[in-house]
Amino acid sequence: MGIRKSKKRYASIAAVAAAVVIGLTGCSTSSSGSSSGPGESSSAFHGSQNETYYMVTFLSGIEYWKGVYAGMQAAAKDLGVKTVFTGAPQYDINQEVTTMQQVIAKKPAGIMVTSINAQALTPVINQAIAAGIPVISFDSDAPQSERYAYLGTSNVEAGQKAADYLGQQLNGKGEVAVISTPGELNLDQRVQGFREEMSQKYPGIKIVAVQNGNSDQIKTAQVTSALLQSYPGLGGIFATEADEGTGAATAVKEANKTGSVKIVSFDTDKATLDAIKSGEITATVAQGTWNMGFWGLMDLFTIHHNLLTPVANWKQSGVDPVPPQVDTGVTIVTSKNVDAYLSK
Repeated sequence: MGIRKSKKRYASIAAVAAAVVIGLTGCSTSSSGSSSGPGESSSAFHGSQNETYYMVTFLSGIEYWKGVYAGMQAAAKDLGVKTVFTGAPQYDINQEVTTMQQVIAKKPAGIMVTSINAQALTPVINQAIAAGIPVISFDSDAPQSERYAYLGTSNVEAGQKAADYLGQQLNGKGEVAVISTPGELNLDQRVQGFREEMSQKYPGIKIVAVQNGNSDQIKTAQVTSALLQSYPGLGGIFATEADEGTGAATAVKEANKTGSVKIVSFDTDKATLDAIKSGEITATVAQGTWNMGFWGLMDLFTIHHNLLTPVANWKQSGVDPVPPQVDTGVTIVTSKNVDAYLSK
C-alpha cells in the first residue's frame, strides 16, 4: 500500500478520537461496518464471533505479554470478537517469522505483532498487508514495514527517565553499567536515551560498560558478576528488560552489594515488583501495556471494517486512517508506589 508513517506521536488524539467514535456507537448490533463519507465516522462498532484477531510475540511464555493481552481481550469483549495469543516460545527470530506466516495462512481479521528484530519482521508484516490483513505493531516496532501504526513506549524517553532517576540516586557521581540485548529496536532505543541523558545531565557519572544479557536471568547474573569484579566501585546498573533486571539483582545480592549498587529495571512482572519490595531492585520503568492491547485491537477493528474515512480512497491516497504512532506512556515504580502494582 505504501502508506507513509509520521514520526509524530498522537497519543492524546488517539484517545480522544477513539472515545468519540465509541460514544457514537449507541446500540448498534451490526457485525460488519460500512464505509462512511470523508471526515466522518461509522457507528458500526460491533463485530462477529467468527471474527478473530491474533497477537503475535516472541518469548511467548513471559509474564510481560499478559498485560498487553488483557487489554486486547477487554477490547474484544466490547466489540464482540475473538482473540488468540500466540508466539515463538524462545528468543528466536526465525521462530517468530514462522509464527507470523502460520497466522497469515489462517486469514485473520487482523494481527498485532511485536518485532524481535525490525529488519527480519518487515517482509512478513508486508506479506500480511499484501494479503489484506491489517497489522498493528506494538511494544517493539518495525518502522520500515507497511504496518498501519505502532503503539508502545517512547523508548528513548523511557531510557532518559531511567537515567534521570538513577542519576539522582547516585547524586550525579560514580560509575554505572547498562545490560541490554542488542538488535532489538526498543531495547536499543532505551540504551540510546539512557546514554543521552547521562551525558547531558549527569557528566559526573561514567557509563563504564554496556553488556549483552540476552534477555536471560542466568546469563545476566554471570555478566553482572563479571562487571562487579571489573569495576569494584560500580554504583548503578540499568537493565533494559525484566529478566535482565532480576538477573542483575541476583548477582548483586550474591556479592553482598544489595543497596550499594542501585538497579533500575524495566516492566512490572511479579519477580521485579517483589525485588523492589525487598530492596534488591531500586526502581523499574512500568509501561502502559494494557493500553497497547486495548487500543491496538481498536485500531485493527476500525481498519478491518473500514469505519473511518479521513479522505476518499484513503488506501490509494496513502492516508493512514489511524494515528500512526501512539506513546502509551511510562511510570517509575519504586518502594513508594510498588504496592499499587502488586495489588493488580
